[in-house]
Amino acid sequence: MSYPTCVTLMEVGPRDGLQNETVHVSAADKRTLIARLAAAGLTHIEVGSFVSPKWVPQMANSAEVLAALSPHGAMHYPVLTPNLQGFEAALAAGATEVAIFGAASESFSQRNIHCSIAESLARFEPVMAAAHAAGVRVRGYVSCVLGCPYEGDIAPAAVASVAAALTDMGCYEISLGDTIGTGNPLSTTRMLEAVLARVPVGQLAGHFHDTYGMAIANICAALALGVATFDTSIAGLGGCPYAQGASGNVATEDVVYLLDGLGIQTGVVLATLLEASAFTAQILQRPPQSKVARALLARAKSPTA
Repeated sequence: MSYPTCVTLMEVGPRDGLQNETVHVSAADKRTLIARLAAAGLTHIEVGSFVSPKWVPQMANSAEVLAALSPHGAMHYPVLTPNLQGFEAALAAGATEVAIFGAASESFSQRNIHCSIAESLARFEPVMAAAHAAGVRVRGYVSCVLGCPYEGDIAPAAVASVAAALTDMGCYEISLGDTIGTGNPLSTTRMLEAVLARVPVGQLAGHFHDTYGMAIANICAALALGVATFDTSIAGLGGCPYAQGASGNVATEDVVYLLDGLGIQTGVVLATLLEASAFTAQILQRPPQSKVARALLARAKSPTA
């Protein structure tokens, strides 16, 4: 089986990972976490979200976090901007890359952003125009690509339609999210084959939650089809405030361990990444969800190690 020789990881822990946490994380701690992630070799780190603090209190300090960062060289610090107001706030804070999000499920779109899929795409048009005028790159997210908490299974053709619309709109990359983690390698393959008929593989990323323990298996299925970008979250942080029961994103540590074992380059040093994982556990006062982090950190503490 042939896999890509290099893979890019989009670290989403500081945004998608932390957004559902009840423990308040200060801007200073977020900046320290981002610095530790960068020190491990991660070059794409989603650092915040410009949404209403009423809906996502954890993201209220995103402007403070972003303003303290300086994108340079290979470093990318995208932020989520669901509408034009959010985009303008992000731009004022120094954003050079943003993300917009839609859904492949009509029910999820209505519950999440209170509009239909078609209406959500129309809402993105002024954001895309403003981003183009400002020279800001835009990444697109598609939620519920393998299952919806309200509708169940989602047709691959529906995912392909939304992904193609975002691509045609000007998104440089489309992240396909298994929001509730119900996917498996077969459903992942079928979904990706439908999307690949309309969007080039180089513009796709996989975003898998590990609710049923299938995230790593689904990544392998995506790798086999040539997908070479994946969203991951330090310590397995995450979940979705609009999808009850959805567990965390696939852990960055677990994915790096997998890719190292396959001989696929990521530029990420696992030992340094584990330090970031330990810091995450410290600020949230609980162990990391990553199996690799738990195993290796425990072994490092063992007197017989």
